[in-house]
Amino acid sequence: MPTSLIIGGTRNLGPDIAWALLDAGFTVALFNRGVTSPVALPVPVERLQGDRSDASALSSAIGSRSFDAIIDTTLYNGRDAEAAARIFEGRTGRYIMLSTGQVYLVRAGPKRPFAESDYAGPTIPAPTDSRFDLDNWSYGMEKRAAEDALMAARFPVTILRLPMVNSERDHFHRIRNYLARVLDGGPIIVPDGPHLPLRHVYGKDAVRAVMRAVSAGIDGAFNVGQDETLSIDDFLSKAGAAHIARVPTRFLWEHGLMPNCSPFSEPWMSALDNQLGKEALGLVYTPFDTCLAALMRDFRANPQPPPGYGQRPLELAAYRY
Repeated sequence: MPTSLIIGGTRNLGPDIAWALLDAGFTVALFNRGVTSPVALPVPVERLQGDRSDASALSSAIGSRSFDAIIDTTLYNGRDAEAAARIFEGRTGRYIMLSTGQVYLVRAGPKRPFAESDYAGPTIPAPTDSRFDLDNWSYGMEKRAAEDALMAARFPVTILRLPMVNSERDHFHRIRNYLARVLDGGPIIVPDGPHLPLRHVYGKDAVRAVMRAVSAGIDGAFNVGQDETLSIDDFLSKAGAAHIARVPTRFLWEHGLMPNCSPFSEPWMSALDNQLGKEALGLVYTPFDTCLAALMRDFRANPQPPPGYGQRPLELAAYRY
């Protein structure tokens, strides 16, 4: 029976990856800190506990074991990638890293949708006028360092670069923040623009991409992302918004209403060209309307307001003002 290890994996995509691996006949071990409730994990999953930023803890938990596939969902910096490369050298048939489209957003020059060929080249300097921008820049730069360390390692590695992931388990509650506002019947408050085009990915399609990477056994980095490109107005119309109210961007940020009032209006959002992944890995994507309908059904079945919805009265006051 083939063996697999998931590093991280108890929040957004991890439980569905675990189920998919089990369905494909793998044994599944999961290594994480044990902080997040594992209620959605399948019972047959073996739990290994430790902090992946502590290389000795990871090495001790794994022992002398080898794995046919390792899926790393929480690799965020070069140091941890170098440690993983040392620990798993010669001990895995395929190492899959979940990376991000943000590796392109810190590049100087490329235009969206970003292709894999846009990765190489100079990067932009660190932002100095916004903590939000600096944090997002750092995230993209650290992910690049992690990718580079893995690509230099001596084992088979596939990197999947994901844009925003819309899923039933999204712990950032991005889609749910919109749907809660749509269902209350009030206006959807968005910045007065400009807005970036939306080209995200459905969570279940991201899981299928992981499984294709496991079976295809191809080294390299591949973009993952839906086929359609939507405007913010297209998306909100499909979600059933009765009215879109545009409020000055600066006002929304200064009053702490962004990004919760409109998570898809923030500037650190990638749009990825998916052609190489479709050709090399055989990736196929669910139509956006089908994905949105599934997410709306899930929200109606579990309509608890997301954390960001608590500011809704302030949004409506800003609109009236």
